[in-house]
Amino acid sequence: MTRTGHGPLTGVRVVELAGIGPGPFAAMLLADLGADVVRVDRPGGPGLGVDPAHDLTNRNKRSVLVDLKSPPGPGLVLDLAERADILIEGYRPGVAERLGVGPDACLARNPMLVYGRMTGWGQDGPLAETAGHDVAYIALTGTLGMIGAPDAPPAVPANLLGDYAGGSLYLVVGVLAALQHARTPGGAGQVVDAAIVDGAAHLSTMIHGMLAAGGWQDRRGANLLDGGCPFYGVYETSDGQYMAVGPLEQRFYAEFITLLGIADTAPDRGDLARWGELRTAVADRFATRTRARWTEVFDGSDACVAPVLSLREAPHHPHLAARATFVEHGGLTQPAPAPRFSATPGSVRGGPALPGADTADVAADWDVPGLTPPTDPA
Repeated sequence: MTRTGHGPLTGVRVVELAGIGPGPFAAMLLADLGADVVRVDRPGGPGLGVDPAHDLTNRNKRSVLVDLKSPPGPGLVLDLAERADILIEGYRPGVAERLGVGPDACLARNPMLVYGRMTGWGQDGPLAETAGHDVAYIALTGTLGMIGAPDAPPAVPANLLGDYAGGSLYLVVGVLAALQHARTPGGAGQVVDAAIVDGAAHLSTMIHGMLAAGGWQDRRGANLLDGGCPFYGVYETSDGQYMAVGPLEQRFYAEFITLLGIADTAPDRGDLARWGELRTAVADRFATRTRARWTEVFDGSDACVAPVLSLREAPHHPHLAARATFVEHGGLTQPAPAPRFSATPGSVRGGPALPGADTADVAADWDVPGLTPPTDPA
Protein backbone atom coordinates (compact mmCIF):
# COMPACT_ATOMS: atom_id res chain seq x y z
CA MET A 1 0.00 0.00 0.00
CA THR A 2 1.33 3.43 -0.97
CA ARG A 3 1.94 5.79 1.91
CA THR A 4 1.70 9.51 1.41
CA GLY A 5 2.90 12.71 3.00
CA HIS A 6 2.52 13.50 6.65
CA GLY A 7 -0.96 12.32 7.57
CA PRO A 8 -4.57 12.37 6.41
CA LEU A 9 -4.98 16.11 7.06
CA THR A 10 -2.12 17.14 4.79
CA GLY A 11 -3.24 20.29 2.98
CA VAL A 12 -5.60 21.45 5.74
CA ARG A 13 -4.68 24.86 7.15
CA VAL A 14 -5.39 25.67 10.79
CA VAL A 15 -4.99 28.92 12.73
CA GLU A 16 -4.64 28.52 16.49
CA LEU A 17 -4.99 31.61 18.65
CA ALA A 18 -2.57 30.82 21.46
CA GLY A 19 -3.95 29.72 24.79
CA ILE A 20 -3.29 27.00 27.35
CA GLY A 21 -4.50 23.46 27.92
CA PRO A 22 -7.20 21.91 25.74
CA GLY A 23 -7.00 24.37 22.84
CA PRO A 24 -3.30 23.80 22.14
CA PHE A 25 -3.74 20.05 22.58
CA ALA A 26 -6.58 20.01 20.05
CA ALA A 27 -4.41 21.92 17.60
CA MET A 28 -1.58 19.45 18.25
CA LEU A 29 -3.91 16.56 17.36
CA LEU A 30 -4.67 18.23 14.04
CA ALA A 31 -0.97 18.90 13.45
CA ASP A 32 -0.09 15.29 14.28
CA LEU A 33 -2.53 14.25 11.55
CA GLY A 34 -0.71 16.40 9.02
CA ALA A 35 -2.49 19.76 9.14
CA ASP A 36 -0.45 22.93 8.68
CA VAL A 37 -1.11 24.53 12.07
CA VAL A 38 -0.02 28.12 12.59
CA ARG A 39 -0.09 29.18 16.21
CA VAL A 40 -0.61 32.90 16.72
CA ASP A 41 1.41 33.72 19.82
CA ARG A 42 1.20 37.05 21.54
CA PRO A 43 4.24 38.93 22.81
CA GLY A 44 4.99 37.70 26.31
CA GLY A 45 3.33 34.31 25.82
CA PRO A 46 0.23 32.79 27.44
CA GLY A 47 1.71 32.73 30.95
CA LEU A 48 1.77 28.97 31.43
CA GLY A 49 5.29 29.07 32.87
CA VAL A 50 6.56 26.13 30.80
CA ASP A 51 9.75 26.41 28.77
CA PRO A 52 8.45 26.66 25.17
CA ALA A 53 11.11 24.16 24.09
CA HIS A 54 9.43 21.54 26.30
CA ASP A 55 5.78 22.33 25.57
CA LEU A 56 4.97 19.21 23.57
CA THR A 57 1.45 20.41 22.80
CA ASN A 58 3.11 22.77 20.32
CA ARG A 59 4.90 20.08 18.34
CA ASN A 60 4.38 19.86 14.58
CA LYS A 61 3.21 23.49 14.50
CA ARG A 62 4.61 26.79 13.31
CA SER A 63 4.42 30.01 15.31
CA VAL A 64 3.98 33.66 14.42
CA LEU A 65 3.91 36.64 16.76
CA VAL A 66 0.93 38.98 16.57
CA ASP A 67 -0.12 41.58 19.12
CA LEU A 68 -3.90 41.52 18.88
CA LYS A 69 -4.11 44.72 20.92
CA SER A 70 -2.04 46.66 18.41
CA PRO A 71 -3.74 48.39 15.45
CA PRO A 72 -2.51 45.95 12.78
CA GLY A 73 -2.96 42.82 14.92
CA PRO A 74 -6.60 41.88 14.23
CA GLY A 75 -6.16 42.47 10.51
CA LEU A 76 -3.25 40.06 10.37
CA VAL A 77 -5.29 37.34 12.06
CA LEU A 78 -8.15 37.99 9.64
CA ASP A 79 -5.68 37.63 6.76
CA LEU A 80 -4.67 34.24 8.14
CA ALA A 81 -8.30 33.24 8.71
CA GLU A 82 -9.10 34.13 5.10
CA ARG A 83 -6.58 31.51 3.98
CA ALA A 84 -7.41 28.87 6.60
CA ASP A 85 -9.81 25.96 6.77
CA ILE A 86 -10.12 25.93 10.58
CA LEU A 87 -9.53 28.48 13.34
CA ILE A 88 -9.33 27.52 17.02
CA GLU A 89 -9.57 29.90 19.97
CA GLY A 90 -9.99 29.36 23.70
CA TYR A 91 -10.90 32.78 25.05
CA ARG A 92 -13.78 33.49 27.39
CA PRO A 93 -17.01 34.27 25.50
CA GLY A 94 -16.89 37.72 23.95
CA VAL A 95 -13.12 38.23 24.12
CA ALA A 96 -12.43 37.27 20.50
CA GLU A 97 -15.22 39.61 19.40
CA ARG A 98 -13.77 42.49 21.40
CA LEU A 99 -10.36 41.84 19.85
CA GLY A 100 -11.88 41.99 16.39
CA VAL A 101 -11.29 38.34 15.50
CA GLY A 102 -14.63 36.79 16.47
CA PRO A 103 -16.69 34.47 14.28
CA ASP A 104 -18.60 37.20 12.45
CA ALA A 105 -15.43 39.02 11.41
CA CYS A 106 -13.62 35.85 10.40
CA LEU A 107 -16.54 34.29 8.51
CA ALA A 108 -17.13 37.57 6.69
CA ARG A 109 -13.63 37.21 5.28
CA ASN A 110 -13.90 33.46 4.73
CA PRO A 111 -17.44 32.00 4.59
CA MET A 112 -16.02 28.46 4.39
CA LEU A 113 -14.07 28.79 7.64
CA VAL A 114 -14.74 26.42 10.54
CA TYR A 115 -14.45 28.51 13.71
CA GLY A 116 -13.77 26.31 16.74
CA ARG A 117 -14.35 27.70 20.23
CA MET A 118 -12.90 25.89 23.25
CA THR A 119 -14.22 26.85 26.68
CA GLY A 120 -14.99 25.20 29.98
CA TRP A 121 -18.58 26.34 30.47
CA GLY A 122 -19.61 27.00 26.85
CA GLN A 123 -20.59 30.14 24.97
CA ASP A 124 -23.83 30.65 26.90
CA GLY A 125 -25.44 29.81 30.24
CA PRO A 126 -25.17 31.39 33.70
CA LEU A 127 -21.52 30.37 34.16
CA ALA A 128 -20.33 31.12 30.63
CA GLU A 129 -18.27 34.18 31.50
CA THR A 130 -16.81 32.92 34.79
CA ALA A 131 -13.34 31.46 35.26
CA GLY A 132 -12.82 27.77 35.82
CA HIS A 133 -10.53 24.80 35.44
CA ASP A 134 -10.88 21.09 34.69
CA VAL A 135 -11.67 20.03 38.25
CA ALA A 136 -14.65 22.39 38.46
CA TYR A 137 -16.00 21.40 35.04
CA ILE A 138 -16.01 17.68 35.80
CA ALA A 139 -17.38 18.36 39.29
CA LEU A 140 -20.50 19.97 37.87
CA THR A 141 -21.17 17.16 35.37
CA GLY A 142 -21.17 14.39 37.97
CA THR A 143 -18.08 12.70 36.56
CA LEU A 144 -15.73 13.77 39.36
CA GLY A 145 -18.17 12.45 41.95
CA MET A 146 -17.91 8.97 40.45
CA ILE A 147 -14.15 8.65 40.97
CA GLY A 148 -12.53 7.49 44.20
CA ALA A 149 -13.13 5.36 47.25
CA PRO A 150 -16.51 5.52 49.02
CA ASP A 151 -14.92 6.56 52.32
CA ALA A 152 -12.71 9.30 50.84
CA PRO A 153 -13.20 12.53 48.89
CA PRO A 154 -13.53 12.25 45.11
CA ALA A 155 -10.13 11.54 43.50
CA VAL A 156 -8.84 14.17 41.09
CA PRO A 157 -7.84 12.36 37.84
CA ALA A 158 -5.19 14.89 36.73
CA ASN A 159 -6.73 17.11 34.04
CA LEU A 160 -7.25 14.36 31.49
CA LEU A 161 -10.98 13.72 31.85
CA GLY A 162 -12.18 17.29 31.40
CA ASP A 163 -9.59 19.33 29.54
CA TYR A 164 -8.41 16.70 27.11
CA ALA A 165 -11.09 13.99 26.84
CA GLY A 166 -14.13 16.21 27.31
CA GLY A 167 -12.52 19.26 25.72
CA SER A 168 -9.79 18.72 23.13
CA LEU A 169 -11.12 15.51 21.62
CA TYR A 170 -14.63 16.89 21.22
CA LEU A 171 -13.31 20.08 19.65
CA VAL A 172 -11.33 18.05 17.12
CA VAL A 173 -14.33 15.84 16.31
CA GLY A 174 -16.44 18.96 15.95
CA VAL A 175 -14.16 20.96 13.67
CA LEU A 176 -13.45 17.96 11.43
CA ALA A 177 -17.17 17.20 11.12
CA ALA A 178 -17.83 20.85 10.31
CA LEU A 179 -15.00 20.84 7.77
CA GLN A 180 -16.55 17.83 6.07
CA HIS A 181 -19.86 19.68 5.90
CA ALA A 182 -18.20 22.82 4.54
CA ARG A 183 -16.63 20.81 1.74
CA THR A 184 -19.87 19.18 0.58
CA PRO A 185 -21.84 20.78 -2.27
CA GLY A 186 -23.70 23.76 -0.87
CA GLY A 187 -21.82 23.57 2.42
CA ALA A 188 -20.42 26.50 4.35
CA GLY A 189 -18.38 27.31 7.38
CA GLN A 190 -19.84 27.49 10.87
CA VAL A 191 -19.03 27.95 14.56
CA VAL A 192 -18.26 24.92 16.74
CA ASP A 193 -19.00 25.54 20.44
CA ALA A 194 -16.94 22.91 22.29
CA ALA A 195 -17.59 23.17 26.03
CA ILE A 196 -15.73 20.92 28.44
CA VAL A 197 -18.88 20.48 30.53
CA ASP A 198 -20.72 19.17 27.48
CA GLY A 199 -17.95 16.76 26.51
CA ALA A 200 -17.38 15.48 30.04
CA ALA A 201 -21.12 14.87 30.46
CA HIS A 202 -21.28 13.12 27.08
CA LEU A 203 -18.50 10.74 28.13
CA SER A 204 -20.80 9.40 30.84
CA THR A 205 -23.61 8.45 28.43
CA MET A 206 -23.35 4.70 29.03
CA ILE A 207 -23.37 5.15 32.79
CA HIS A 208 -26.47 7.35 32.62
CA GLY A 209 -28.17 4.50 30.78
CA MET A 210 -27.09 2.03 33.45
CA LEU A 211 -28.32 4.45 36.13
CA ALA A 212 -31.74 4.68 34.49
CA ALA A 213 -31.91 0.89 34.22
CA GLY A 214 -31.07 0.39 37.89
CA GLY A 215 -27.66 -1.07 37.08
CA TRP A 216 -25.63 1.76 38.59
CA GLN A 217 -25.72 3.25 42.08
CA ASP A 218 -25.34 7.02 42.22
CA ARG A 219 -22.43 6.87 44.65
CA ARG A 220 -18.79 6.08 44.05
CA GLY A 221 -17.07 2.86 44.95
CA ALA A 222 -20.28 0.83 44.74
CA ASN A 223 -20.38 -0.31 41.12
CA LEU A 224 -18.84 -2.78 38.73
CA LEU A 225 -16.58 -0.26 36.99
CA ASP A 226 -15.72 2.30 39.67
CA GLY A 227 -13.66 0.22 42.10
CA GLY A 228 -16.61 -1.17 44.00
CA CYS A 229 -16.09 -4.59 42.47
CA PRO A 230 -13.21 -6.66 43.96
CA PHE A 231 -12.19 -7.98 40.54
CA TYR A 232 -12.01 -4.55 38.92
CA GLY A 233 -9.56 -2.35 40.74
CA VAL A 234 -6.00 -1.83 41.94
CA TYR A 235 -4.05 -3.85 44.50
CA GLU A 236 -0.80 -3.12 46.32
CA THR A 237 2.16 -5.48 45.99
CA SER A 238 4.83 -6.35 48.54
CA ASP A 239 7.16 -3.61 47.29
CA GLY A 240 4.61 -0.81 47.57
CA GLN A 241 3.75 -0.86 43.87
CA TYR A 242 0.39 -1.73 42.31
CA MET A 243 -1.31 -4.12 39.90
CA ALA A 244 -4.47 -3.27 37.95
CA VAL A 245 -7.08 -6.04 37.85
CA GLY A 246 -10.09 -6.30 35.53
CA PRO A 247 -11.24 -9.85 34.67
CA LEU A 248 -14.94 -9.06 34.35
CA GLU A 249 -15.84 -12.03 32.16
CA GLN A 250 -16.14 -15.40 33.91
CA ARG A 251 -13.58 -17.18 31.73
CA PHE A 252 -11.01 -14.45 32.36
CA TYR A 253 -11.85 -14.42 36.07
CA ALA A 254 -11.28 -18.17 36.30
CA GLU A 255 -7.80 -17.73 34.87
CA PHE A 256 -7.18 -14.80 37.21
CA ILE A 257 -7.93 -16.61 40.46
CA THR A 258 -6.01 -19.66 39.24
CA LEU A 259 -2.85 -17.68 38.50
CA LEU A 260 -3.32 -15.68 41.69
CA GLY A 261 -3.43 -18.95 43.61
CA ILE A 262 -6.82 -18.60 45.30
CA ALA A 263 -9.02 -20.71 43.02
CA ASP A 264 -9.80 -23.19 45.78
CA THR A 265 -10.50 -20.65 48.52
CA ALA A 266 -11.97 -17.54 46.87
CA PRO A 267 -15.60 -16.74 47.79
CA ASP A 268 -18.18 -16.93 44.99
CA ARG A 269 -17.81 -13.73 42.98
CA GLY A 270 -21.55 -13.74 42.27
CA ASP A 271 -22.35 -13.35 45.97
CA LEU A 272 -22.22 -9.58 46.46
CA ALA A 273 -22.53 -10.03 50.22
CA ARG A 274 -19.10 -11.69 50.17
CA TRP A 275 -17.35 -9.14 47.98
CA GLY A 276 -15.59 -7.78 51.05
CA GLU A 277 -14.12 -11.22 51.76
CA LEU A 278 -13.09 -11.62 48.14
CA ARG A 279 -11.40 -8.22 48.11
CA THR A 280 -9.43 -9.14 51.23
CA ALA A 281 -8.38 -12.48 49.75
CA VAL A 282 -7.15 -10.83 46.56
CA ALA A 283 -5.37 -8.05 48.45
CA ASP A 284 -3.66 -10.47 50.83
CA ARG A 285 -2.39 -12.56 47.95
CA PHE A 286 -1.03 -9.62 45.94
CA ALA A 287 0.77 -8.41 49.06
CA THR A 288 2.95 -11.53 49.08
CA ARG A 289 4.98 -10.70 45.95
CA THR A 290 6.52 -7.75 44.15
CA ARG A 291 4.98 -6.01 41.19
CA ALA A 292 7.69 -7.45 38.93
CA ARG A 293 6.96 -10.99 40.09
CA TRP A 294 3.21 -10.65 39.62
CA THR A 295 3.82 -9.17 36.18
CA GLU A 296 5.73 -12.33 35.28
CA VAL A 297 2.95 -14.53 36.64
CA PHE A 298 0.24 -12.87 34.55
CA ASP A 299 2.33 -12.12 31.47
CA GLY A 300 0.71 -13.48 28.31
CA SER A 301 -2.46 -14.60 30.10
CA ASP A 302 -6.08 -13.56 29.57
CA ALA A 303 -6.51 -12.67 33.23
CA CYS A 304 -6.74 -8.93 32.43
CA VAL A 305 -4.01 -7.91 34.87
CA ALA A 306 -1.33 -5.27 34.26
CA PRO A 307 1.29 -3.45 36.32
CA VAL A 308 0.55 0.17 37.22
CA LEU A 309 3.47 2.08 35.71
CA SER A 310 4.70 5.62 36.19
CA LEU A 311 5.07 8.13 33.37
CA ARG A 312 8.80 7.44 33.19
CA GLU A 313 8.32 3.67 33.27
CA ALA A 314 5.62 3.43 30.61
CA PRO A 315 7.81 3.99 27.50
CA HIS A 316 9.97 1.02 28.49
CA HIS A 317 7.19 -1.57 28.75
CA PRO A 318 7.88 -4.26 26.11
CA HIS A 319 4.47 -3.96 24.47
CA LEU A 320 4.55 -0.17 24.22
CA ALA A 321 8.16 -0.28 23.06
CA ALA A 322 7.29 -2.80 20.34
CA ARG A 323 4.45 -0.61 19.09
CA ALA A 324 6.52 2.59 19.40
CA THR A 325 3.72 4.10 21.47
CA PHE A 326 6.31 6.58 22.67
CA VAL A 327 8.91 8.19 20.43
CA GLU A 328 11.88 10.46 20.96
CA HIS A 329 12.28 13.67 19.03
CA GLY A 330 14.76 16.39 19.79
CA GLY A 331 15.80 14.63 22.98
CA LEU A 332 12.24 14.57 24.35
CA THR A 333 10.40 11.30 24.96
CA GLN A 334 6.74 11.77 24.08
CA PRO A 335 3.61 9.86 23.06
CA ALA A 336 3.49 9.12 19.35
CA PRO A 337 0.62 10.47 17.25
CA ALA A 338 -2.60 8.46 17.55
CA PRO A 339 -4.55 6.82 16.05
CA ARG A 340 -2.57 5.09 13.32
CA PHE A 341 -3.35 5.15 9.62
CA SER A 342 -2.30 2.44 7.19
CA ALA A 343 -1.92 4.71 4.15
CA THR A 344 -1.39 8.19 5.58
CA PRO A 345 0.50 7.82 8.88
CA GLY A 346 1.06 10.79 11.12
CA SER A 347 4.43 11.52 12.66
CA VAL A 348 6.35 13.88 14.91
CA ARG A 349 7.81 16.09 12.20
CA GLY A 350 9.03 18.91 14.38
CA GLY A 351 9.56 19.85 17.99
CA PRO A 352 7.62 22.47 19.93
CA ALA A 353 7.15 25.67 17.94
CA LEU A 354 9.01 28.53 19.58
CA PRO A 355 7.04 31.79 19.75
CA GLY A 356 7.52 33.76 16.55
CA ALA A 357 10.21 31.49 15.14
CA ASP A 358 8.31 30.79 11.91
CA THR A 359 6.88 34.22 11.18
CA ALA A 360 8.85 34.78 7.98
CA ASP A 361 8.12 31.32 6.59
CA VAL A 362 4.40 31.57 7.31
CA ALA A 363 4.26 35.07 5.82
CA ALA A 364 5.63 33.64 2.58
CA ASP A 365 3.76 30.32 2.55
CA TRP A 366 0.39 31.81 3.44
CA ASP A 367 0.96 35.03 1.47
CA VAL A 368 0.50 37.34 4.44
CA PRO A 369 3.43 39.73 4.03
CA GLY A 370 2.15 42.00 6.78
CA LEU A 371 3.36 39.47 9.35
CA THR A 372 6.90 40.66 8.65
CA PRO A 373 6.78 44.44 8.30
CA PRO A 374 9.83 45.98 6.66
CA THR A 375 12.50 47.17 9.04
CA ASP A 376 13.51 50.80 9.05
CA PRO A 377 16.74 51.42 7.13
CA ALA A 378 19.70 52.09 9.36
